[in-house]
Amino acid sequence: MLRARVLAMALACALAALPSARAEDAAPAEKPGKTAAAPAPAPPGPPTWYAQALARGDAGLNVTHFWSKGPWLRAETVVAGHKVVNIVKGPWYYAYDGLLKKGLAIRRDPAATAQDAVDRRPFGREYEILARQGAELIREEEIVGRKAGVYRVTDMLGRRELWVTQDEQKLPLRLEIYDRRTTSKRITDYVNWQSEMAIPDAFFEPDADVALERLELAEYIKRSLKEGPVGSVPVLYADLLHARHEQ
Repeated sequence: MLRARVLAMALACALAALPSARAEDAAPAEKPGKTAAAPAPAPPGPPTWYAQALARGDAGLNVTHFWSKGPWLRAETVVAGHKVVNIVKGPWYYAYDGLLKKGLAIRRDPAATAQDAVDRRPFGREYEILARQGAELIREEEIVGRKAGVYRVTDMLGRRELWVTQDEQKLPLRLEIYDRRTTSKRITDYVNWQSEMAIPDAFFEPDADVALERLELAEYIKRSLKEGPVGSVPVLYADLLHARHEQ
């Protein structure tokens, strides 16, 4: 049951794979007569981001928490009572079950690590992906209190529509995917975007009590082709493992 639901979630993450930095909500207005407090300075180091993704479809509802620091990523989703953790940092991709405390550490493809950049957020890049697929702006509208452009691409696979902020950051707000083959529809809403947070480097390391099986990428691919899914949870963001979406 857990693997079936996680694999369904992996399909919903296929395009996600879902930037000047600011928090989503504006600060409340100051009362008359009071001096507004100076904004807190951005923490030193690479830019940091946080967002929640609420994905719903045939597999039910899943809520994923994303954190990033430069190109580093930590994503957590609870599926059937199990916390599924995916961490990408430097040459390693970690995927493990936070309840059973076991998982995999897979060495990333050099083509994927070569794309890491301090100013390149590792999640919420749906606009880049759909733009390469030929998406066109079809209208502008307001969603969750923010002005967004709506981009659409239709092909043999189905239809993808993306609501994205019309600024240089291109923050995704909603992604709708219609699968022509299965006639199913999946919707992902990105909420609570935050930035300029102080996140310690250690947050992007696996929990100390997790038992990890370390694999080279070639071995992981070979075993996947032979055995099917490898490990207690699957890799959900394959583009960060072997740059599949960047080709």
